[in-house]
Amino acid sequence: MDINQTPLDPSQFGSNVPRRDDPNIAKLAAKYLKMRGWQLVGEVPNVKQLVMLAAPHTSNEDGWNAVMGILSVGIDFKLMGKKELFRIPLIGSFLKWGGMISIDRHKKGSTLQATLEQFNQRDQLWLGLAPEGTRSYTEKWKTGFYHIAVGAGVPILPIAMDYKTKQIRFMPLFYPTGDYDADLPKILENYRGVLGKHFEKMSQPLQDLHR
Repeated sequence: MDINQTPLDPSQFGSNVPRRDDPNIAKLAAKYLKMRGWQLVGEVPNVKQLVMLAAPHTSNEDGWNAVMGILSVGIDFKLMGKKELFRIPLIGSFLKWGGMISIDRHKKGSTLQATLEQFNQRDQLWLGLAPEGTRSYTEKWKTGFYHIAVGAGVPILPIAMDYKTKQIRFMPLFYPTGDYDADLPKILENYRGVLGKHFEKMSQPLQDLHR
């Protein structure tokens, strides 16, 4: 498949992309990425809501690089965290500043429902998820990301953390059909050739793409 190697340019982002008005943080994050040799490439879609998939996830470094990368271009993305994390005011304020949304996992019986409510309540929401759900080897991807996207009626944005090229790569939007078994291979195809920091810890679906 063709890979878009165009560096991300925040000045070219569309008006629907949620933005953080924090240029100092963006500069610090960009400096960190440059020191580590990472570059953001691809194309940022001009949509108000989507689910972002960051993979492979084989080390603590992956999450840090992903967050720094997104902050460096000023995108206001969100992560989900259980409400108990927000009970201490100082910690809660920091988590909110960092983009974490408090959810009640017990409300209406499911994390899925709580997440869908966030999409219903917000005009703009880019939600970041790690579909592998762990830094260790796993045989399958978790399906939560897909059910969230289908339930909220939003597209999926695959993002690759490729240690082979040192690129954080934004790939084409994928619009789920509701048929997980048919859609998953198409989503995975975006990650063909992508290498995590530890190959042996990559999920089996991603390892299979190297055969």
